[in-house]
Amino acid sequence: MARLLVCGIAVIDYVHRMEALPSGGVKHRSTAFDRIGGGCAANAAVGAARLGGDVTLVSRLGQDAAGDELAAMLTAQGLALNVPRGGRTPLSSVMVAADGERMIVNFPGADLPQTPPALPDFDAVLCDCRWPEAAEAALRAARVAGRPGVVDAEKFTPSQIAALASHIVFSAPGLRDFAGIDALPRALSDAAARLPGDVAYTDGPDGVTWANGLHVPAPAITPVDTLGAGDLWHGAFTLALARGEALDAASRFANGAAAIKCTRPGGWEAYPTARDLEDA
Repeated sequence: MARLLVCGIAVIDYVHRMEALPSGGVKHRSTAFDRIGGGCAANAAVGAARLGGDVTLVSRLGQDAAGDELAAMLTAQGLALNVPRGGRTPLSSVMVAADGERMIVNFPGADLPQTPPALPDFDAVLCDCRWPEAAEAALRAARVAGRPGVVDAEKFTPSQIAALASHIVFSAPGLRDFAGIDALPRALSDAAARLPGDVAYTDGPDGVTWANGLHVPAPAITPVDTLGAGDLWHGAFTLALARGEALDAASRFANGAAAIKCTRPGGWEAYPTARDLEDA
């Protein structure tokens, strides 16, 4: 079984489902509400575990009731936890519209531990950039071991962390922010010229585009809930790399997993299993 080390943020999400995303300084009403686990790294870790990976999550939680609750949620999903505690746990308020689009307001936590813990053995590493010290330690360990080190590159990705990765996969907004260029093809070329690893961006229904010219389109679906789909993509992609898959096959695997999630409302319980992908 492929061993993944996923490093970064875990949060509790307060999810409101709405007819349309809110705007303006007025009251809005939701049609449903859920309190679920979330966060880039936690979502990716759960997604990879549901797809058959042996996953350790390196994150940090507050020394509070929310941290206790979130730790229990993560353990129940089959993850091994390497999680120092202290301060206040990260939280997010999430609004999901009827067409599947979402809006997120994140509290990143306060007074959380900064020193990374000792890292276990792994076949591949995936990091977001919400805990820079731990991301740097994990990516350096992957480089020394000669194993894949993937960065989930959202907005505000530090160049010094991205430069440590073997694979840097931006969101479209993250790529525009990193390059300072609005046109995605130019932004991708700029990022690839500045970073030594393989560079790509994901763009929802357009799939993933790599700087080497590889484009892997996403399956055609009717989305109902995109929450967590991008994080799941990164978890599935890194799992495929850990299993020795080539770039195109790993991209197709990740596209398929994310597409299934987008057709299902809900959080981790809606993430696909390996059997789901085989049957798709």
